[in-house]
Amino acid sequence: MRPTGPAAPAPDTFALDAGLRVRRGDFTLDVDLTAAPGEILALLGPNGAGKSSALRALAGLAPLTGGHVLLDGADETTTAVEHRPIGMVFQDYLLFEHMSALDNVAFGPRCQGASKAEARARAAELLDHMGLTAHARSRPRQLSGGQAQRVALARALAVRPRLLLLDEPMAALDASTRIDVRARLRHLLEDFDGVTVLVTHDPLDAMVLADRIAVIESGRVVQRGEPAEVARRPRTSYVARLVGLNLFQGRGEGETVVLEGAAPDGPARVAVREPHRGPALVAFPPRAVALYPEHPRGSTRNVWRLTVDGIERFGDQVRVHLDGPPSLAADITPAALAELGLSRGDTVWAGVKASEVECYPA
Repeated sequence: MRPTGPAAPAPDTFALDAGLRVRRGDFTLDVDLTAAPGEILALLGPNGAGKSSALRALAGLAPLTGGHVLLDGADETTTAVEHRPIGMVFQDYLLFEHMSALDNVAFGPRCQGASKAEARARAAELLDHMGLTAHARSRPRQLSGGQAQRVALARALAVRPRLLLLDEPMAALDASTRIDVRARLRHLLEDFDGVTVLVTHDPLDAMVLADRIAVIESGRVVQRGEPAEVARRPRTSYVARLVGLNLFQGRGEGETVVLEGAAPDGPARVAVREPHRGPALVAFPPRAVALYPEHPRGSTRNVWRLTVDGIERFGDQVRVHLDGPPSLAADITPAALAELGLSRGDTVWAGVKASEVECYPA
């Protein structure tokens, strides 16, 4: 069973406690990571943020310039890579092309001193668990992307690691395969009682697979928490874009938040459902934004006259990008777009109910 409850485990239940300080040229990684037994921690962030550097530091592939790596209370900071209780799945899997799936999985236990029979028995058991018994004699080039990923996962688990590192495990899969493989991977990881650290730039991977998320930007953790909390209350524009929310920073003055940034007619304001004072973030989804050709009548408390900056179709919706203040995105139907007759450069009234606005401390 997966751990539930608060966004972070109690300190005395940490299976992973890592402070990672790595300097490489002009880039500095400075992150602290903790996780409980059986927990999946996703490192989410843009390219170049430091996610893979953190994974390599945990594995011992990148030397620390400071900090520590503790696993189950044991200090692995200076332990050689091959002696750390770690399994790793690289994004291109790195299976041995000249070996069968069975021998790929048996390779780790053999390196640990197991006999050929013992190693193969362990490998066969894992392949059966992965639903790959029929492919035990297949070589990597004969496997599909999803099958190769499972072989790589079985190989990583064969050494009985206490820390499992997954580096963009979906990156090599096509879009049609990712959904099924993502769900299967979550199911397979449910039986692993060590810590899993997953690196990804795909929010769906993080939301579906992880128990907790740490968002890394420019070598620092800028937000951490359970997936639902991160999605509901983003703290940076990067996270807001990932989860599809409009996000603004300002200062709460009771039931109104005054947004940062000057405007000709004064700063923009957002009415919120609960009073807040001091630095604040406000977020609302594009679907909560209604567009009108004229100033709307009714109870909508947030109304702004904005300029259409762009229009794009996605799925059965149309996203209208609006230039402010505040600058935001609105999702409407194709029928609504046709009725409004909008094009780039037009002005339109945008309205958002205060009840749709999430307000929280900055």
